[in-house]
Formats: sequence, C-alpha cells, structure tokens
Amino acid sequence: MNIDLAGKTALVTGSTQGIGLAIAKGLAASGARVVVNGRTPDRVDEAVALLGGDAIGVAADVASDDGTAELLAQLPDVDILVNNLGIFEAVPARQVTDEQWRTYFEVNVLAAVRLIRSYLPAMTERGWGRVIQIASDSALVIPEEMIHYGVSKTALLAVSRGFAKDASGTGVTVNSVIAGPTHTAGVRDFVYQLVDESLPWDTAQREFMRKYRPQSLLERLIEPEEIANMVTYLASEQASATTGGALRVDGGYVDSIVP
Repeated sequence: MNIDLAGKTALVTGSTQGIGLAIAKGLAASGARVVVNGRTPDRVDEAVALLGGDAIGVAADVASDDGTAELLAQLPDVDILVNNLGIFEAVPARQVTDEQWRTYFEVNVLAAVRLIRSYLPAMTERGWGRVIQIASDSALVIPEEMIHYGVSKTALLAVSRGFAKDASGTGVTVNSVIAGPTHTAGVRDFVYQLVDESLPWDTAQREFMRKYRPQSLLERLIEPEEIANMVTYLASEQASATTGGALRVDGGYVDSIVP
C-alpha cells in the first residue's frame, strides 16, 4: 500500500518519545510535515532533529488551557491530529485520590477534547481531515492496578465516537486506536513496579505478560512502530471509509471478536 501524505500537516501530541515519536516517524516517512509536541524544549528539539526533513516542534503543555493556547497560537491549523498524550501509573484502587482522578481526566481526556474542538472546524470546512486518539486495551479491560487510567481511556473512546458523529458527512474521519501493552521506556518502568526489579529485562517482560496480561495472544510487548503503522494508515486517503471506530492493535489482548 502506497500511503502518500505529502502536503499534509500532522500534529502528534506527546511525541518526544515512545509511541508518539514512532507515530511521528511513520507519518514523516509517508510525506507528512510533522509537528512534534512535548513540554520540554530540549526534548522537542531532539525529536525534531531525529526526524529531520521539514519537521518542526512546539513545546507546550497541552494538558493545560494556557499550553493549548500557546500551541494554537503557533499552529492554528492542521490536517491530521493525533492525540497521543497520556499518563499512567499503578495505584491501588482504593488509594486513588480525587486529585489523581481529576489529573487523569484532564491529561488523558480533556487535552484531546480541547484540540479536537479547536482544529475540527477548519477540517470540516475544507472537507478533509483526520483525528486519531491513542487509547488503550485498558479502556475495555480495566486493570485492577490502575482503574483511574482505564476509565480515562474508556472516556476517550466515547470522545472519538461522539466527534465522529459531529463530523459526519464532512470528509473528516475520527477514530481511536486501542493500543495493547507496548514496549516503551514508561512501560519498562511500569513493568518493574510490578515484578522483581532484579530480573533481567527479557525475564521481567515475560513475567509481567504471564502474570498481569495473560490474555495477550502475542505473549510479548508490542513495539511502538506497530502502533504507528495503524495510525499512519488511518491518517491516509485509503482509510476514508473508516470513522467512529476503535481499532485494535492489542496483540489479541482484548478477548472479543468484535472490534
């Protein structure tokens, strides 16, 4: 499949590392002008240098109103919006505080809502656009050790479906990608929160999957590039009839035959 995103500008939030950076690379490789976003200017600059080409960066905390305003001032319009920004941490269910619940909703849900609300009007006016949220298997299989995270990702699926209806008939598609357990630096730290820190990484990864993610049919962590492949497809013209969906790149983790 020849995916050509030449002439399209794509914003990927939280794209200085991990899944976000892999998505930025995938979109850039398909010809898009990629905008890297993160909170720290140095890390944004490093990611831009890594991408090369005509990639640019905007350092702004889109989990806040002020940060979103700063981003929009520098980047008033995009063709492709990938809401990748998200946080996660293992916390015993009964110990999650009200403040933690608010923080997870603000970062994992409202940050995406603000950007969709800001960029969608111009997309619909042009008759073309792509909005993609990076959700998680935790949206469907709520993990006992981080209920607050799972609930925020469930909400993100609803956000995507709702805005897809809002954009119906305009040529703009809105979708979610349900990412399964993925090999990133943050997940590596998370794995070692739950298994013996003295174990070698390969052993720790297998132990984590066996004990905490036994439903996985891959029986391994997913690589960020595998998530990026789906996002790049959804951003393309070839995905023009796919909207309002929650597409799984979960290694078969979610035990369902229906997407």
